[in-house]
Amino acid sequence: MDMYEMLFNGSLGSAFPLPITEPFTFKMAREAGISRRRLGALLDTGLVRRPIKGVYLATEVGDSLPTRAACLRLIAPADCIVVDRHAGWLLGAEMILAPGEHLSLRPLSLFRPTGHGRLRNDIARSGERDVKDSETDEIGGLRVTTPLRTAWDLGRVRWPDEAIAGVSMMHRLGAYEPEEFLAGIEQFRGHRWVTTLREIGPLADGRFESPPEAVLGLHCHQARFPMTPQVEVPTMAGEFVARLDLANEDLLAAVEYDGAEWHSSPAQQAHDRERRLDACREGWLVEAFTKRDLFTRTGDADVRIRRLHHEALRRRGRRLAS
Repeated sequence: MDMYEMLFNGSLGSAFPLPITEPFTFKMAREAGISRRRLGALLDTGLVRRPIKGVYLATEVGDSLPTRAACLRLIAPADCIVVDRHAGWLLGAEMILAPGEHLSLRPLSLFRPTGHGRLRNDIARSGERDVKDSETDEIGGLRVTTPLRTAWDLGRVRWPDEAIAGVSMMHRLGAYEPEEFLAGIEQFRGHRWVTTLREIGPLADGRFESPPEAVLGLHCHQARFPMTPQVEVPTMAGEFVARLDLANEDLLAAVEYDGAEWHSSPAQQAHDRERRLDACREGWLVEAFTKRDLFTRTGDADVRIRRLHHEALRRRGRRLAS
């Protein structure tokens, strides 16, 4: 089957020299007679994707925990522990990998137990880590940190934005109680970036539906404008109007994050405008943010959140304390 037939059928087909239900590496592809140029063409057409660095998979296979385990198993040494973002990914946390990870292909988070030495290659971000046996599980033949340990590790990074996003996505799994997570923070006293974990620990929330929503929630906290995730707006008669990403029900003010995947098409944008107009008719102030507002140097999210807070208070005849 040539490339045109594959595209027409949306499948690699039975003539593909490797099992289309299994992930493979470039070395496996080359040994099967697939040139680098042909593999690049399959990637460009979308028939093949790279779920993680160094691994390829037929797009038609889809995504599942067994598939994720099979991808990691191809390149993870037997004595390694999958940690951090890739542990969360393997455990089923949605959107835990960095935006565009399938394109930028950041190194895998694979660490060895203390005393075993670090991996030295360009595929893995590696080192040694003291992890208890009780803090690991086995998934598809791989050792992976438990959801709770993974959440603690994801919170111990330099940047609060990254920390609250990772921890919140782990909270969404419902594999542990948030109180258990908070109670365990002090065991990392003296560890690198534990101050970040302490800062974002009480703010992480499984109700954030995406990492950018969690980051937006952090900005609201830093602007001293408390917001609750996923607030439903009813009419006076109790009929459903809209569900807002983050809202202050006392002041009837809300902020939302418009990601490119769900809010970029004309139909999606029209739906968002109508939904927010309906909320405004019920007395709400709603401010929408995009990645440019949150993740660029010229972003003005903090300024706009403070402005929204001022306006919400002004309507109530109140002022923001200095």
